[in-house]
Amino acid sequence: MLFNSLQFGIFLVIVFALHWALPQRARTPLLLLSSLFFYMCWNPKYVLLILFTILSSYLSGVWIEKGREAGRGEAYGKRFVAFNTLACLAVLFFFKYFNLFSSTLAGFFHREGFFLNVVLPVGISFYTFQTLSYVIDVYRGTIRAERDPLAYACYVSFFPQLVAGPIERSGNLLPQIKSERHFDYDEAVYGLKLMAWGYYKKLVIADALGVYVDRCYENLYAHSGIDLLIVIFFFTLQIYCDFSGYSDIAIGTARLFGIRLMRNFNSPYLALSISEFWKRWHISLSSWFSDYVYTPLVYRGKRKGKTQIKLRMYFSLVTTFLISGFWHGAAWHFAFWGLIHGILQVLEDIFKKPLKKLKKKKAGRFVSWLFVFLLEAGILVFFRAASLQDAMHVFLHMFDGIGSGWHYNHIDLWPTDIAIIVMTLIPLCAFDLLNLKRDVIEWTATWKRPLRYMLYAGILVFILLFREAGVAEFVYFQF
Repeated sequence: MLFNSLQFGIFLVIVFALHWALPQRARTPLLLLSSLFFYMCWNPKYVLLILFTILSSYLSGVWIEKGREAGRGEAYGKRFVAFNTLACLAVLFFFKYFNLFSSTLAGFFHREGFFLNVVLPVGISFYTFQTLSYVIDVYRGTIRAERDPLAYACYVSFFPQLVAGPIERSGNLLPQIKSERHFDYDEAVYGLKLMAWGYYKKLVIADALGVYVDRCYENLYAHSGIDLLIVIFFFTLQIYCDFSGYSDIAIGTARLFGIRLMRNFNSPYLALSISEFWKRWHISLSSWFSDYVYTPLVYRGKRKGKTQIKLRMYFSLVTTFLISGFWHGAAWHFAFWGLIHGILQVLEDIFKKPLKKLKKKKAGRFVSWLFVFLLEAGILVFFRAASLQDAMHVFLHMFDGIGSGWHYNHIDLWPTDIAIIVMTLIPLCAFDLLNLKRDVIEWTATWKRPLRYMLYAGILVFILLFREAGVAEFVYFQF
């Protein structure tokens, strides 16, 4: 059941009506049952996987806290952290990484690999990380173990953010699930507006650009020159509008039920450095890796002197982004994508003084922005390509015949198509620029009614006129 499908619209209306019609004590069970039904719409049998993950992490949290209360020491809690980590990652490895491991091992020994013919459970990477962080936080003592199994299960499976995030922390979402929720008209209206903006980004921009991107990558070696350059730029915008659009719909949907999810994007393509980009892009994942991978690596063991501290920091940074690359996909081109980001941030730290000096001037800030944007566009080739070989083909041939004119266009993109795309991108650019200083949705709510209604009508018209036919999946569903 996709957010951009009629089935989801019907599902949402029914759950919304029941949620506010039922008494307080029935609302969490309703959200839990609705979330499990939502997940089962993809593959009913895979609900057993998420239930196993819920049970493992729930019991681990309870046992860790009981051991602490009984004075059993730190080692006792570590056992259950290890148990839950191994249990959850074993499921993730089996479904997502076994074939990569098998093919790599077979290639190393020049043997034929054994491959599993299994479908990757949707959202498995997201809810696995959510449960891992919960158990670690209980062990660290930053939160209390949740004793209500229904509330905890709802926290893990909450349908708006179940399959593609944001990756919520228990300290934010669990208290909201357990507390009394009262219908707030302003919150619901805000949620609907945010959902509308998410649908605009997904249906009008991402899906339209995705047609040309898919057309090129499906027959990559038949394209060269201007085709590849255009598609590099298009995918950069497609993945942003697709994923941030999903996040907006998820956050807006949660608001309809009186629940606030964390922000996941903050105008990332206006960043002036790679490190700033990752503070603005997929914020829930970036902060997760910072808290549970990077920080433990940096502070693990003893270090003496500034040089050792710097080297440990650089090692931790590169390692964290390498793991992040593998998290995104079980393929070496994803690992390379992550590795490049780690190395670039190391280089930024090494040259931070001249870079800081450059950004003091307007021209320098513009150069920094342009460089970061173009760099990210290039790195994303490794993200979209089917293999490292395909990615290298793009880089080696993207300037072929570039001076020979428009006849190199083989993706059926014509001036009228470009005009429509540019027109649909104007609201996106305006929103992200304004978003740097204010909450745009709250700000537009202060406009006079005629102007406000014209804006809402304009977004609706754009969605109806320029949305791509069919129901396209969200890019991050594959992770």
